[in-house]
Amino acid sequence: MWRSSKRGQSRVTCIACGDDVPRSDAREYDKFGDRWDRKGKEFEYLCKPCDRERCHQPRGDLEALLEDVESSTVGTDRDAFLAAYLELAEGRDSVGDR
Repeated sequence: MWRSSKRGQSRVTCIACGDDVPRSDAREYDKFGDRWDRKGKEFEYLCKPCDRERCHQPRGDLEALLEDVESSTVGTDRDAFLAAYLELAEGRDSVGDR
């Protein structure tokens, strides 16, 4: 078993709900979906209840899509973010359908 890069860290913050939980009650979350490649990474954490709630299916290019949306909607509200997300997601889906 690998040792955590945050050796000795006893508590972590869940990125979903914000709760401060013991590290032993949390799951590592790698936004790139490759937790096995540990070199140079700092992991985020989910408490066990939030980890059970999330979808464990592959995310494809979701992170890249969200980064594109965030960069194009800096300083806008939630509705503008969601509209940009839908537009980019639908555009990528139609390219993938060809």
